[in-house]
Amino acid sequence: MLRPRIIPSLLIQDNGLVKTVNFKNPKYVGDPINAVRIFNEKSVDELAIFDIDATVKGLEPNYSLIERIANQSRMPLCYGGGVKTVEQAQRIFGLGIEKIALSSSVLQNPQLITDIADRVGAQSVIVVLDVKKKLFGGYEVFTHNGKKGTGINPFKFIKEAQQRGAGEIVINSIDQDGVMKGYDLTLIDKAREQTSLPMTVLGGAGSLEDIQQVINKHKIIGVAAGSLFVFKGVYKAVLINYPVKEEKEKLF
Repeated sequence: MLRPRIIPSLLIQDNGLVKTVNFKNPKYVGDPINAVRIFNEKSVDELAIFDIDATVKGLEPNYSLIERIANQSRMPLCYGGGVKTVEQAQRIFGLGIEKIALSSSVLQNPQLITDIADRVGAQSVIVVLDVKKKLFGGYEVFTHNGKKGTGINPFKFIKEAQQRGAGEIVINSIDQDGVMKGYDLTLIDKAREQTSLPMTVLGGAGSLEDIQQVINKHKIIGVAAGSLFVFKGVYKAVLINYPVKEEKEKLF
């Protein structure tokens, strides 16, 4: 039986775990390997890990760190950051990653979605769209940690990604990132209308009620969060956390 997925999202910079607000001012919050070990004990549905340095600096994926994370993990893993070729994707899958997240590389070359899906299977190819509201209405996809506008309409690209063989879409709200005041429900609604693919939303969760609101509306959906599962309390003390079984059941 298909169920909603609740997914911690971890950001990696300089091999450390960081958290941002509106994609800016990354704050070091700990060791990613330690975070993975803690999430192992909490029966997490899935874990998403994004290297926010790789694309900006033109770096190869950090295969050594990816392998260490995969070796420690007992949950499904999605990795994104710096993947530009089929060969890089295959190497990452060979390290034990179940899903690969593609963003700027497929915005520049949408054919890469098809090429990777043909090699590893569509279910493993995730297209991530980092989206920001436009000044006079509508939304635009951004890359390079929210610094570079693409002029691409996210809803049109969702349709193209599905046609080209993507297995899942991730919609990440730059405006809501790290603010912890709730998801952009309008963005989610419009994105969900465009595709029958599995979809995950990210950006804005400040409470389990925020997650529940999305699940109540869209049922079978992935609901991801960063700050909510890394910080605790009004002073945002660093504490890795995740809803226990009873809490999760109430959300569904």
